[in-house]
Amino acid sequence: MEARNSLGVLLLFMLAFLAATTFISLPLTPCSNSMSRAILAATSLDPYLISCGSGDTTQEEAPLSKDNHSHNNRTARRGGPIVTDQLWCSKPADIPQDAPLPPSQCCPPMSASPPINFTFPDITQVRMRRPVHEVGPEYMAKYERVVALMKALAKSDPRSFYQQGHIHCAYCSGAYKQVGLPTLPVQVHFSWLFFPFHRAYLYYFERIARKLLNDPEFTLPFWSWDIPEGMQIPAEFVNKTSPLYDALRDPKHQPPNLADLDFNWKVEKNLTGEQQIQRNMCIMYKQIVSGATLPSLFYGQPYRAGDSPLPGPGTVELAPHANMHAWIGNGRYPNGEDMGAYYAAGRDPIFYIFHGNIDRIWEMWRDIRLAANGNNRSKTVFSDHAWLDSSFLFYDEEARLVRVTVRDMLDTEKLGYKYSKVAMPWATARPPRTPGVNSKRGVLKSVRFPVSLDAAMSVEVMRPDALRSRISKDDDAPEEVLVVEGIEVQDANFVKLDVYVNAVEYHKVRPGGRELAGSFVSLRHPATEDRVKTTMRVALNELLEDLGVKEETSVTVTIIPVTGKVKIGGLKIVHMSDRLLGLEKEKKKKTPCGTHLSATQETHPAAAALPDSARAAWSPEYGQRPLPRIEGPTHAFEYPLCRLSPCPNPPFTPSSSVSPSCSPRLHCRPVLLCATDASSSSPGAHRRPRHRLDVLKLRVKPPSPSCTEPP
Repeated sequence: MEARNSLGVLLLFMLAFLAATTFISLPLTPCSNSMSRAILAATSLDPYLISCGSGDTTQEEAPLSKDNHSHNNRTARRGGPIVTDQLWCSKPADIPQDAPLPPSQCCPPMSASPPINFTFPDITQVRMRRPVHEVGPEYMAKYERVVALMKALAKSDPRSFYQQGHIHCAYCSGAYKQVGLPTLPVQVHFSWLFFPFHRAYLYYFERIARKLLNDPEFTLPFWSWDIPEGMQIPAEFVNKTSPLYDALRDPKHQPPNLADLDFNWKVEKNLTGEQQIQRNMCIMYKQIVSGATLPSLFYGQPYRAGDSPLPGPGTVELAPHANMHAWIGNGRYPNGEDMGAYYAAGRDPIFYIFHGNIDRIWEMWRDIRLAANGNNRSKTVFSDHAWLDSSFLFYDEEARLVRVTVRDMLDTEKLGYKYSKVAMPWATARPPRTPGVNSKRGVLKSVRFPVSLDAAMSVEVMRPDALRSRISKDDDAPEEVLVVEGIEVQDANFVKLDVYVNAVEYHKVRPGGRELAGSFVSLRHPATEDRVKTTMRVALNELLEDLGVKEETSVTVTIIPVTGKVKIGGLKIVHMSDRLLGLEKEKKKKTPCGTHLSATQETHPAAAALPDSARAAWSPEYGQRPLPRIEGPTHAFEYPLCRLSPCPNPPFTPSSSVSPSCSPRLHCRPVLLCATDASSSSPGAHRRPRHRLDVLKLRVKPPSPSCTEPP
């Protein structure tokens, strides 16, 4: 009996110890196993106790979901897609301490089960999203009820307005970290993720709205602030008793004041209504028509796993997007809350109809580019899987966590909606040239970069070819682009830079004048160690034509620090193409005779994006015929390859060396490298061993002294 009692005591002690170990550790390490996550979710404890940061798990304890769109690895592949995981979300460091009504946390409530994969809805009829100024008061009353119902939900409910507003904070303020890379935040601004992320955000907001209204036909209205009929804040958002009202908006910008798509907090312009409309039209034209001729100019620059955030914004994200965020927000508050601060923008009900118009502008840009490129859809998207398979997490109307990829968000009709046809007066508003503006006086021939801008600076920038007529008219260089490198915001304030071309007397340029090439705009950021560091790109082809300087060897670039402290690292003009990965390509001179070439695949920046099981196929020559292209799922990028001429049929194969017997000339150009898992390669392609990435080394013996340069 005594032995039995001792055994019972021992069992009770072991059970007590197990229970204590489990429950005491939950608030400390809730992310270490699925049991603790499920218990916390089931007991409805504070959802922030189970929002996990990079310090809560080890790299091995943070697996990605095993879905069709992401790698089945435990860490994100460098150079591959950006992947979002709840286990890698924690309180962001860059929420300002002096913010009004600061959120205690931006991360969403932890899901008790892994995310499900996105599937397209069953579409019986495509719904129509319509502009606020056309839908009428009764329809806007539905949106008002949506916001009221969301605000009535518990804060722990991921469908509540509280949690919906925090989505923007989580993805835009550094709460999410790249999976397996805890020092690198996920940031959906200033890169090619900007448009698809916000489309997915609105898509799920709209689905939740339909569920709460019990109205399967409801669609979000959009605020068409880009056209004269919609340039005032809609009246429904001004009523202080309405759920749509937000006290943290600038009272000076209430109706009848018109939206300023070139706004900055430093100076309020005294323009007439007609002048403001004309200026807005010119800005829209430059940012969408003439300034966004390539996908990477419109969407923003490539952003892959392992990259630092903010590689470079697209045209629309800078202006009018950022300007309008600032115009709506209240500059009297420390960070321009609500709309003027990334962490707080989603707390304003106007955010969702404002971004509805941004989403519509994406569709308008696509239509414009399709018309310009013979309905070629490949020139309106990237083919890079690092873009297509980047993923985000959203809760749907049933409070289920869903993983969504960029490729899921590329066709609105597959998502069940489209936009009503609204006039685009800006599509033909080509800005006029301002006569009598000096373009050379006071220009600096050279500048030692980096430079902290505290006054206007004018610099002569050489163009990559002396004459545009000498540039080949192929797809390699469809756009001449001014690159403002190494932009570094040096404090937490709102920043705006204006960039003029051939206008040293910039103050004479008319509002919306052609000489204003573009603007860099950055919303206020809290005082953290991570400053905004990025690059700006400005398309020049049409601008140079309008200014009549297509044949000039250089242009004058004048940069005006309108407001804020900023440093720039350099200026250059390049030829830019998105033909392959959306990377800019500078025209390079042919490699001169006698040059040694050693090319290594692993050093190429795109090599990291290739799958481990890739099979490489190399073109043995480039000749006059088109390069062979492998059929099947491929990843393609340009790679420098050379041939020797005039030797007949040069034995040009991947080998340790090539020693031609004649006096050759070395001729180099980029060629297409394809990597695939297909079972066969194109005729004439050199098949490489499977399951590894090989090194291609081409070494050319120096030719004889009689060798001449290629023509």
